[in-house]
Amino acid sequence: MNLCRFVRHISIAISLCIALGTMAAAQFGPPATVNDAPPPSSVSAPAVAVPQANRPQNNSGIQIQGLPGSNVPWSIVILLTALTLIPSLLVCITPFARLLIVFHFLRQALGLQTTPSNQTLIGLSLILTCFLMQPVAEDIYGNAIAPLEAGHITAMEALNKGEVPLRKFMVHYVREKDVSLFLHLANEPRPASIDDISMRVLVPAYIVSELKAGFQIGTVLFLPFLIVDMVVASITTSVGMLQLPPVVISTPIKLLLFLMVDGWHLLIGSLMRSFR
Repeated sequence: MNLCRFVRHISIAISLCIALGTMAAAQFGPPATVNDAPPPSSVSAPAVAVPQANRPQNNSGIQIQGLPGSNVPWSIVILLTALTLIPSLLVCITPFARLLIVFHFLRQALGLQTTPSNQTLIGLSLILTCFLMQPVAEDIYGNAIAPLEAGHITAMEALNKGEVPLRKFMVHYVREKDVSLFLHLANEPRPASIDDISMRVLVPAYIVSELKAGFQIGTVLFLPFLIVDMVVASITTSVGMLQLPPVVISTPIKLLLFLMVDGWHLLIGSLMRSFR
């Protein structure tokens, strides 16, 4: 999670710098040049009225085409602020949390502290998340983003259409018990079907369901390695090897067992099949 926090902080800093710089450039324009005025003459020329429409207007901001009433600085701030929410959305509405929890349980069960590293586990979880969410992303792009770019629908209509594939994905893995909990906390009436649940209730219920699923898989994965630790500890204690820590012997044995059964293939295959 340190990587997500670092990306969020960097995005916020970049958005503030760009916004302040653009606002300063819009407020303080280039200085006006003063031309040499001709010497006054005794004969005054007739005054010519300048049409009001031809006079330049002093706008306080640069207008963006297609977004009436908005200027560049605030549009940049809103856009980059939305980009900072991507790590949080990645954790909340995708299988990323479940995958990362299982991989951390595996590392602890093997007795390895820093191998694989956090960056490796986060990268692996991110790649598997993209693999699982690709059909959902294609549906969102075809039903919401592409019509919005073509100008066939408005932004709110695109938001509503893009919510449908994501809702179908989360509804498939959310637990009814968690949905009932957040319906009670939100004081909302019980819906006629699970498709009528609001995103305010569905998203936190999905997060809790994913956390429970991740801990269940991690606990089942932890038990075989725990048995190996107990057997090794009992053997070393019975033969009087009190000065030798049992983890020194159990860690290589667990690694050998994990490699002999092709553990990574079995684990990732089981995780991917759990999302079907």
